[in-house]
Amino acid sequence: MRLFLCCVCGLLFCLPEAAAARQLPVHELNYFQAYETQVDGQDAWRIEIGINRPDVAYTLREKTFLRKVLVLDLPNTVRGKLATQIAQKSAFVSSVQINELEARHTQVRVQLTQAGADCAYQVTVLDPDRRARKPYRLAIDIFKKPQAAPAENVEGVAGHALVLDAGHGGSDTGAVGPDGITEASVTLAVTRDVRDILQQSGARVVMTRDADVDVYGPYASDRQELQARVNVGAYSPGAELFVSIHCNAFSNPGAHGMETYYYPKTEADERLATLLNEELAAAGGLFNRGVKQANFYVMKHSAMPASLIELGFITNPEEEALLASEGYQKKLALAVARGIGRFFSE
Repeated sequence: MRLFLCCVCGLLFCLPEAAAARQLPVHELNYFQAYETQVDGQDAWRIEIGINRPDVAYTLREKTFLRKVLVLDLPNTVRGKLATQIAQKSAFVSSVQINELEARHTQVRVQLTQAGADCAYQVTVLDPDRRARKPYRLAIDIFKKPQAAPAENVEGVAGHALVLDAGHGGSDTGAVGPDGITEASVTLAVTRDVRDILQQSGARVVMTRDADVDVYGPYASDRQELQARVNVGAYSPGAELFVSIHCNAFSNPGAHGMETYYYPKTEADERLATLLNEELAAAGGLFNRGVKQANFYVMKHSAMPASLIELGFITNPEEEALLASEGYQKKLALAVARGIGRFFSE
């Protein structure tokens, strides 16, 4: 069994039948080793944890305290004779903690260093190595992420100025998906990618926020927060348009698709929303819910042409997984940048 997960992802699962797992004898952890190695041609820090049998159930997730921590939960498992705290001589990992949280539930916490916070990782179940006297093992491999490719260029934006608004942030997470992905984190990631593409293409870009913060201040009223975003545009000399990026949500997890909005101040508002919609539909592959008119505050009160984008439904499990994917975020960002380029050039 082999599963792969990158830092920007949520949960990693190994999924045997739950009923069968309950009937199996308890697993006892019986081996620990950590060392530098190469996996598929990449340098990695490998942590091996011995298990009785390969049919172990586990979940792996990220938590961020002062530093990022990988949390491996092992139901139907006891710690055995392994130490509770194991220091690591790695640039990416500072320590490993192994604790029994309750009867037959062991938790392994991999404390990452500052350098390791941006690493990728994967979990693999390894067969016994009789020559090396190693049992079945869960292997956690931690890799340095490859350098990101430079942002693509788009035509039509050079010399133009605009405002990008990453929806929500700070004390307001926005909508939250079934796996815990927040709207605020997705909108910020996509908006940063749009900015990078536009700036590399010669545009001047102002962000209403460039971190997980409130624009007006924590726990402001909706009107205060939204007006603060509008003000960023109003006080940005030469800004020619305003694009606000959001994720949709609904009580029915089956709701799906993307859409774009405008407030009819001028014909340019609808044209901007239409161009963004066309590019997102071509790139994102989601059901197109169309171009719609709405009374959203940031569009109505922005003096310049404005559009609000709903990238997809974060409350839909399939679309949440896409929206959390770094590759899909970059695909959406390029579509938004192309739409903006067409607005200026067509």
